[in-house]
Amino acid sequence: PNAFAKNVELEYGRNGERYRFLKWGQSAFNNFRVVPPGTGICHQVNLEYLSRTVWSDTDQSGEMVAYPDTLVGTDSHTTMVNGAAVLGWGVGGIEAEAAMLGQPLSMLIPEVIGFKLTGEMGEGTTGTDLVLKVVEMLRAKGVVGKFVEFYGEGLDHLPLADRATIGNMAPEYGATCGFFPIDGETLRYLTTTGRDEATIALVEAYAKENGFWRDADYAPVYTDTLELDMGTIVPAISGPKRPQDYVALDHAKQAFHKEMEETFKRPIDKQVAVKGEDYTMESGKVVIASITSCTNTSNPYVMIGAGLVARKAHELGLNRKPWVKTSLAPGSQVVSAYLEAADLQKDLDAVGFNLVGYGCTTCIGNSGPLQPEISEAIAEGDLVATAVLSGNRNFEGRISPDVRANYLASPPLVVAYALAGTLDIDLTTEPLGQDKDGNDVFLKDIWPTSREVADLVEQTVTREAFQSKYANVFDGDEKWRGVETTDSLTYDWPSTSTYVQNPPYFEGMGSEPGDISNVEGAKVLAILGDMITTDHISPAGSFTDKTPAGEYLVDRQVAPRDFNSYGSRRGNHEVMMRGTFANIRIKNEMLDGVEGGFSKGPAGTTMSMFDAAMAYKAQGTPLVIFGGEQYGAGSSRDWAAKGTALLGIKAVIAESFERIHRSNLVGMGVIPFEFTGGDSRKSLGLTGEETVSIHGLDGDLQPLSEVPCTITMGDGTVKEISLKCRIDTAIEKEYVENGGVLHYVLRHLAAA
Repeated sequence: PNAFAKNVELEYGRNGERYRFLKWGQSAFNNFRVVPPGTGICHQVNLEYLSRTVWSDTDQSGEMVAYPDTLVGTDSHTTMVNGAAVLGWGVGGIEAEAAMLGQPLSMLIPEVIGFKLTGEMGEGTTGTDLVLKVVEMLRAKGVVGKFVEFYGEGLDHLPLADRATIGNMAPEYGATCGFFPIDGETLRYLTTTGRDEATIALVEAYAKENGFWRDADYAPVYTDTLELDMGTIVPAISGPKRPQDYVALDHAKQAFHKEMEETFKRPIDKQVAVKGEDYTMESGKVVIASITSCTNTSNPYVMIGAGLVARKAHELGLNRKPWVKTSLAPGSQVVSAYLEAADLQKDLDAVGFNLVGYGCTTCIGNSGPLQPEISEAIAEGDLVATAVLSGNRNFEGRISPDVRANYLASPPLVVAYALAGTLDIDLTTEPLGQDKDGNDVFLKDIWPTSREVADLVEQTVTREAFQSKYANVFDGDEKWRGVETTDSLTYDWPSTSTYVQNPPYFEGMGSEPGDISNVEGAKVLAILGDMITTDHISPAGSFTDKTPAGEYLVDRQVAPRDFNSYGSRRGNHEVMMRGTFANIRIKNEMLDGVEGGFSKGPAGTTMSMFDAAMAYKAQGTPLVIFGGEQYGAGSSRDWAAKGTALLGIKAVIAESFERIHRSNLVGMGVIPFEFTGGDSRKSLGLTGEETVSIHGLDGDLQPLSEVPCTITMGDGTVKEISLKCRIDTAIEKEYVENGGVLHYVLRHLAAA
């Protein structure tokens, strides 16, 4: 019950240096504001408060003009705001920093895929069930680097909260963004969330005047289209490793059994005693059930639904299973306001879903440790423990080091799985538990009707609640107001800090850009498979004292309990370099059956990726990475590119790239290449013993041109292949010539 207060205390204790840095920035820069800690997740605050759909400001001549609201954000789920007809998408911090310094964003004009929605959702289904089906369909379609616009008469029955959930998961279906047009529902949402009347009137007038308004005649021309009847949607989950791995709820048990047999290759019925407890652990048991992430906590319908499931379960005497770690982490304080108004928070508390904070938690790996005895039992039995969360990501190694199978689900289903305590159950036909009288209780007994949910939403999700919670959003609490900082125009970098360090990117930087050079005699640091995510490349979660990052902190007298997470230490390049390619589930194909961030050093011995890279760097040997399809999927994490560059990697060669990571690599001066002509790491028989040279980069390199690559195999034989250089535009070529986009911007600012 006191988790929120304790976590806030911990946050300020651990992250004080970061908070001082941010607060200093707020006073040192114009037009830069900080939403204080403990307020919410940026995407949800943006949707509920900051965005306007249509913006107005004075132009260069001083005349007031209106224009569509747009943005880029340093997280891939920036796309959430497209649900409110605001065109926005995620970029790496590198690009965002350049944009803040006045650099325009460059991109190839995208194709626009039309996604027609018809019909309406059936009884017992949620917006989460809909978005998981959309993710599956669009991943199969292939929309990387494309815009998706949702249209059709189905939008007449789709609340903006559901639209925002679909917009939020654009990175999961691979699109740059998933956009919804302006219509009456947009205006209703802007009104409910407390926007002023003048803004709402401007949105309507501007949209109708400029042809942006969705009515019966709204019919844009798309590159391609696909269609979904929302009446076919059924309750569902996705997992165990990818958001697109859609499973209808009534097939979840058999699907899990299949995963155990084919993916995890472990028996499902092995039991291990838990010390000091009267239960055992076995594969399939849910050890984490979390209502978390902006994806779903921004949606009052699923949050009220979760509260009603908890209420009905509590009334019947059900509770979470004792091995399940439960948590509730809404994306904004408004959620708590309407849960309290509906008198549902006490019911959520009763079944274990206490408030732990307003921010990114389990979804990004901030799930905290499990009970030690449970963790030990999982390790002892080499079990496949599971997590069920209402987030957007379930990649390997992201959620918890103890959990191998992670499933995405709606908040009401998260509660249901906490009550059941296992994935080895058919929730549609088997009982979750027994009531006070010993009678079986089924999911249908505690599932609310759509009318029950809608009535409570109407009563409790009010304009007044939004206006009250956001009235002083930038002021922060007493702790934030007590953070002391200087009024210096430049930051006084604390030399002993393990959180914030002056980055090395600009050391030795001259006034003139250089040239792009050929890659000569590079060695292979890693050979990686398909769907290598930015979590694999730069994990955000916790780490141990046995890792290079942990050893670095221990050497500086930081106790393991104070390590915090990789994500919290992004201001220190020394930690983040050591965390690059350090995901506990990453598999380097140079090493047989080895998980974790390992490679081979110059002498052929197995060592951490970091140590191997530093050994090659000391010899002056450049490095390359080989990958498969969808390299760099997932988060917009710029450290996946920054770390790559700092390890001395000059080129990443893959079958295909996800949009943001490709752009981030270019932004750090690392060149992405794609195989051509059906070549791949497998067809070439790569082992990691090769030496790689890439020519045709010096001189008049044209965007998207093919260049020759020579691969000298371990036995001395030579293979000549052609690679497609994924420097996509002329300005990107300039970025690489400058050593990165920030070098480019700073040189231009200095010249001005």
